[in-house]
Amino acid sequence: MSAVIFHVLTLFPQMVIQGLSPSIIGRAWEKKIISLNAVDIRDYTTDRHRKVDDYPYGGGAGMLMQAQPVYDAHKAVTGGRKVRTIYVTPQGTPFTQAKAQELAQEDEIVFLCGHYEGIDERVLEEIVTDYISIGDYVLTGGELPAMVMIDSIARLIPGVLGNDISSEEESFYNDLLEYPQYSRPEEWHGKRVPEVLLSGNHKKVTQWRLEQARARTAERRPDLYEKYREKQLLIKQLARHKRNNIHLMESLTRGCAEVLYCDRTALAQEHTTAEENPAVSQKHSAERGSAELSVLLYNRCCRTCMAFAADMASGRAIADRIPVDTELIIVSEPFLKELLLQRGYQAPGSYIQMLYPQKVSLPVKHKEIFPLTMEHFPYVCSRYCNDAQCGPGIEEAYIRERIQAGAMYGAFVEGRQVGFMGIHSEGSLGMLFVEEAFRRQGIASSLEAYAVNRMLEKGWTPYGHVSAGNTASLNLQEKLGFYKAEKTFWWLEKTLANST
Repeated sequence: MSAVIFHVLTLFPQMVIQGLSPSIIGRAWEKKIISLNAVDIRDYTTDRHRKVDDYPYGGGAGMLMQAQPVYDAHKAVTGGRKVRTIYVTPQGTPFTQAKAQELAQEDEIVFLCGHYEGIDERVLEEIVTDYISIGDYVLTGGELPAMVMIDSIARLIPGVLGNDISSEEESFYNDLLEYPQYSRPEEWHGKRVPEVLLSGNHKKVTQWRLEQARARTAERRPDLYEKYREKQLLIKQLARHKRNNIHLMESLTRGCAEVLYCDRTALAQEHTTAEENPAVSQKHSAERGSAELSVLLYNRCCRTCMAFAADMASGRAIADRIPVDTELIIVSEPFLKELLLQRGYQAPGSYIQMLYPQKVSLPVKHKEIFPLTMEHFPYVCSRYCNDAQCGPGIEEAYIRERIQAGAMYGAFVEGRQVGFMGIHSEGSLGMLFVEEAFRRQGIASSLEAYAVNRMLEKGWTPYGHVSAGNTASLNLQEKLGFYKAEKTFWWLEKTLANST
């Protein structure tokens, strides 16, 4: 496993090193989970006084950083390779949690820190890929914003926090601020810890935390709360056809997808009716169903789109909004599939969507099932990446990411690995494999039951896509209590034609 590399081009490298060395980020650096390379731009000037600035053409106050030292410093760390390069500037797009999640997928990032009145525009045009701001205010330099972004990005990298829960249950997760938290003693300055937190009832604690998160968000960030309410209404509408829409619902519920397109007129009508007369809204919903609702979701981390189109007009609107870097699109309408095929995507096969709506854990009869580590990476790759039955487009980098995310589980017999299963980056169950000699012994069902139980612990609804011709897998899902969607699904993949 290679470390994720952060390069910082700066006039003050020690400021960056000292600012990021302590605490969690420093420990991740020591463990080589991340690598921090602070580069002094002055080392690349040809001026004998190490000068890197000059007066701007056309006059004006202040000095401007020259192009050549910045360009040479960038070339020294990248070797001329195309590397994601961020110029931190108040003129950039706002930095958000979604942007942090997107950047956490990169293997290498360069941060360019400006000073004085900025940097010569010509070098920015040569090397910068992203212009990002941490707020609508001006600082003396780009080092503090770069450190803020590195801290936010690094903590999303598997292994940095040491667990897979902390980064999922905090501020801005799923558009809600974090709930209030308490520690010992039970009473301090006359204020007691809420009784529900002392009850030991995990269900009530979870509900209390959600209620508190909602109330806090409504009070402190009404803009976020309105976004949350709209998303909840969308989930409610999609739930009318839960078997067909579970993939959309789970992406929204887990907070891993953003809404790029939605029939907001239908959503607004439902919102107004629900507030004015809940009984009428329920009757209206039952009569109308969700057929009028069209939606496009995008999981930026795994570059996956999920779409439902009610008609051709909505289908065209959705196709026009699919991001250029999308690798996979999941659809269930034949006309939308055909529309995307015309735009250069390909559909290797059709799939059946299965879901497990119960909240009851499944029995795991085979006891030697554990989460995988990078020690098991060669085994998984050798069995999965070259297995035609396991689905197209699977690469070693993807397996590595899934293992590091704690989303791969292995089956063992007397200490020897004989199979595995995982959770795909877009949220579905999959990647099931058991060696031929160990099949028909209940290992496959135990692997899937184990994965299902892990998802239930997180409050998720387990679901998966099974190749339409895979009778054995379909039988396994039904045996475990999964339900089948009415629709057929297609996974549309990017081709060489639309990747350029």
